[in-house]
Amino acid sequence: MDAQDAAGRALGHERVAAGDGGLLGIAVSPQYAKDKTVFVYYSTETDNRVAKMVLQGTPIPILTGIPRSDHDNGGRIAFGPDGFLYVTTGDGTPTGTQAQNPRSLGGKILRMTSSGKPAPGNPVKNSVVWSSGHRNVQGIAWDSGKRMYATESDQKTTGELNVIVKGRNYGWPSVEGVSTNARFTNPLVKWPIEDTYCSGVAVLDRMVASACLLGKRLWLVTTTTNGTVLGQPRPFLVGEYGRLRAVAAAPDGSLWVSTSNQEDGGEPAAQDDRIFRLVFAGGGAGRS
Repeated sequence: MDAQDAAGRALGHERVAAGDGGLLGIAVSPQYAKDKTVFVYYSTETDNRVAKMVLQGTPIPILTGIPRSDHDNGGRIAFGPDGFLYVTTGDGTPTGTQAQNPRSLGGKILRMTSSGKPAPGNPVKNSVVWSSGHRNVQGIAWDSGKRMYATESDQKTTGELNVIVKGRNYGWPSVEGVSTNARFTNPLVKWPIEDTYCSGVAVLDRMVASACLLGKRLWLVTTTTNGTVLGQPRPFLVGEYGRLRAVAAAPDGSLWVSTSNQEDGGEPAAQDDRIFRLVFAGGGAGRS
């Protein structure tokens, strides 16, 4: 039984898997060898929340009250290079009322300690909010320079890959894509929405990979050492495996990609859902 399955069993009836909700994220403690702890993001009947737990044990909520809806619940959690826990949340409202509300945890990226408290150095004292103006972030990753990338999913016209900077506002619902309004931070890359609804994101050397659901592809974006885009983003695996949900960089230099076809909007093949491995060599990619 894998960690996510074990976490799901331990959450039991507290977890509510309906619509876009359920067990949405899992992160392993940086001190796992000592504390045997994992962190989970999951939905209840009334909210989304973050808890810590020993596998097979009882989850202990460390942050509650994240807005819950039928759609746009966010749910990616990961420990950053600074050792703090980052959590992505969805706005979950048609008009984006939570993403621009500083008192709401919806439509934000959060940064906290392992006990759920605001991390030192956050933009606003005593707040877990790290960035705002998000519709539905489902993927976060860092490069070797500690630069943070995030996907923006489920906007109306434009999909985005953003570089996340402390305290910045990324515009939802006032703007999608590029804006001339100095209040908002423009995306690193934008695409037509039909090519995106991207979820997972991973970094492999100077390449940022984003797995897309509606777009049924993996976008590969090459960056320079200062974080700008080099050349044009390249679509890969277009339509070959259906909806792509998650992508992760493995220690051996490959990428692991998962499909998400056994859900609403998916057209599962006999082998779905699957995880496959991409190996890059000489500018191309093989798969296994």
